[in-house]
Amino acid sequence: MTIAFPPVPAPDEAARARAAERQGRLTKPAGALGRLEELSIWLAGTQGRCPPQPPARARVVIFAGDHGVAAIGVSAYPAEVTAQMVANFVRGGAAVNVLAGRLGVGVRVVDIAVATELADLPPEVTKWRVRKGSGRIDIEDALTRAEAEQAIEAGREIADAEIDAGADLLIPGDMGIGNTTAAAALIGVQTDSDAATVTGRGTGIDDATLDRKREIVAATMARADPAADDPVALLATAGGADIAAMAGFLAQAAVRRTPVVLDGVVSGAAALVARQLAPGAPAWWVAGHRSVEPAHARALDRLGLVPLVDLGLRLGEGTGALLALPMLIAAADTLAAMATFDEANVSDRA
Repeated sequence: MTIAFPPVPAPDEAARARAAERQGRLTKPAGALGRLEELSIWLAGTQGRCPPQPPARARVVIFAGDHGVAAIGVSAYPAEVTAQMVANFVRGGAAVNVLAGRLGVGVRVVDIAVATELADLPPEVTKWRVRKGSGRIDIEDALTRAEAEQAIEAGREIADAEIDAGADLLIPGDMGIGNTTAAAALIGVQTDSDAATVTGRGTGIDDATLDRKREIVAATMARADPAADDPVALLATAGGADIAAMAGFLAQAAVRRTPVVLDGVVSGAAALVARQLAPGAPAWWVAGHRSVEPAHARALDRLGLVPLVDLGLRLGEGTGALLALPMLIAAADTLAAMATFDEANVSDRA
């Protein structure tokens, strides 16, 4: 298999121009709605219409996978939590389920590389599994190249399925003990950062564990640096099947002209790789929030994305992106429903 994505189309510049022009005629000082104005213009470009519609069928897709580094103590939680949380997502008991339910957003969980078997999971959860867990990335590759390609293709097909079913906005979520270690290494390599700068506390580890995690990230970055310009090789060396699938998902969403709200540090790592797989894809993404994980700020800076909220979150699952969704709805609504100066018979500035 050879992974290749079609060229990413640019958002509709004519729709963006109409949205910017309308913003200038609404009954408010220019720029008074701040980021909402930028978001309304972005939405208009992604939808090819002005005014844009508020997202009506957003979907969260959670990519779940285990990471071999969890066995050497990089997390405050044991590796079996990944599978247990997958079951919790299916039952609707996680934070992402609560937030999505309030907003009317559907949640899908996909077992890409969960190591622990769980009975009674719906077949749609496990049908995309590439392998059980990923390799211990400080001393061995996470995946073979064939497995990395399989995972990317799985993410692409999942994006197609969601879009074909009517999704008008996608949110990538993540679940995997050890995944912030892989994310830190991927971001470190792609932003020319050192391990100490990009390694964070993840699930809330103590100082001794943080020191060990930094050593693991440094060793992984040294192994992965030669693959920095080959996205498939980079994912195989230092990522994992879950992150590879998310990268394929993000790349295909852009190919399919579907907007995405990115979540935390794991989606930031996947987005940097997806940008290599599908140049131009970041034009179809916004950053929902900034995680407290230090690597996330580095990833967003490299992507040229400014987060919509900063609430000190470090959960993943798609939660931070969901909290930003009402801002997108507000952006579309204000552009569409506010009166212009002429319509309201209000004097514009002199």
